[in-house]
Amino acid sequence: MSGKVLVVGFGPGSFEHITERAKKAIQESDMIIGYKTYVELISGLLGDQQIISTGMTEEVSRAQEAVKQAEQGKTIAVISSGDSGVYGMAGLVYEVLVEKGWKPTDGIKVEVVPGISAINSCASLLGAPVMHDSCTISLSDHLTPWELIAKRLDAAAQADFVIALYNPKSGRRTRQIMEAQRILLNYRSPDTPVGLVKSAYRDRQEIVKTTLADMLQHDIGMLTTVVIGNSSTFMYEDLMITPRGYQRKYTLNQTTQPLKPHQRLKKEAEPWALDQDVEIKSSRRWAEEALQAASGEAASTIVQQQVETIFEVAVSPGVVEKKFTPTQLATLAAIAGEKGSIEYTTDHYMKLSIPTLSPHEITEKLEAEGFLLFPVGSVVTVKACDFCEGEKDSSIPQVQQLQQLLGGMDVPKELKIGFNGCAMACYGAVNEDIGIVFRRGKFDLFLGAKTVGRTAHPGQPVAEGISQEEIVEMVTGIVHEYKEQGHANESFYKFFKRVGAVGGFIHRDVTPKIKLEPVPCGDD
Repeated sequence: MSGKVLVVGFGPGSFEHITERAKKAIQESDMIIGYKTYVELISGLLGDQQIISTGMTEEVSRAQEAVKQAEQGKTIAVISSGDSGVYGMAGLVYEVLVEKGWKPTDGIKVEVVPGISAINSCASLLGAPVMHDSCTISLSDHLTPWELIAKRLDAAAQADFVIALYNPKSGRRTRQIMEAQRILLNYRSPDTPVGLVKSAYRDRQEIVKTTLADMLQHDIGMLTTVVIGNSSTFMYEDLMITPRGYQRKYTLNQTTQPLKPHQRLKKEAEPWALDQDVEIKSSRRWAEEALQAASGEAASTIVQQQVETIFEVAVSPGVVEKKFTPTQLATLAAIAGEKGSIEYTTDHYMKLSIPTLSPHEITEKLEAEGFLLFPVGSVVTVKACDFCEGEKDSSIPQVQQLQQLLGGMDVPKELKIGFNGCAMACYGAVNEDIGIVFRRGKFDLFLGAKTVGRTAHPGQPVAEGISQEEIVEMVTGIVHEYKEQGHANESFYKFFKRVGAVGGFIHRDVTPKIKLEPVPCGDD
């Protein structure tokens, strides 16, 4: 039985600006998935639905979880503020489905529920600034190269669009809005009206009317939408107004118009229109130009956006091997180049981040040098000791099998499997999500370590004396159980605690019983 994903845009956040279809979509859903702040904004519409709320930068996991739950027959609402198809979750949900080979005819159903986007809600508070041709540009360069954003700003400024800037500034991104102002001042008057609207139609709403020259003197943040007028936008009685162009044909202060209705669309009434200054070409002339283009005599400029991604990959000399050769290190440095980075991690691998158009070429070079490669992010990482530099090698086949079966597997949140080849457990396997210790020819198993926080603790010892034939199958089953039943961004520690049992092992609370002063973030 296939389910349904409802990608819901709920508008600016006030209850009265949520569409009736959006309200019904939320109420008819079995599960709500969204950014924490957005879930709080629609709390008045929620009933007994299951809620999965995650933080910033967790959009992919939210989309993946929605698809996963819908495939189990549920109706899932993925919520976005504004319109879900404008910098919202709609496109990402479709992208996740495309990667899975989804077909609309026989796959899960998808409905995109539109909402009021920020350009519309903010414009209504400013007056009527978006009465003519306009565009939206996000200044966030987390996913789009700044060079491309700058080109779009330049083109929009030249074309005299009214421009709405989304995501103009954050704690880390402070230069982008300054660069945007610099580009716009190349084409716009310093006195161009600008509206700054923060948290439109929410409790902390703030509205500022200013100019292009002075806009940076005011507070601008992630919740601000910056609306920049075009060359005809003006201020009147603290209202920002962009004329539609009616004054070209109409006399706005008279009730009797010089042009009658039947005259208003005639050519002589529109001397600025395209067909007033276009050469009427014969069919022969069209054919000649087509032949010129085909032969290369006439060249045209086609804009093609090069999709350069930041390719991230975990690089290790091997699941058991801990030493990089000089040649391997030189290869890493050469591949990273000036624009890439090599990050040391505590998980027995280097994280390589490289801007590239051809990720497969990089992986080919790394594999040719004998590197073990696996993805980073919400995947399984197998962390083994060095087996006393190979002297205690009896359990190496088992860790290699685990790496082959589970290494790099997608899971709700990064899962680390610690593996120690002797009872000394000197590499700290018991402090990982799943800990495996080889002792006297058999294995001990630990589950659900709390790996971070001031109440961090080792995993719960759940079994001793597991045979070499059983351990790989047992751990594989536990990981698959977590993969299928875990919520998006839910750690294995929290999953084990929530479900109460995994792999047949009952959860016991082994948190240290100590009193700690609460921290501001509310996390232990």
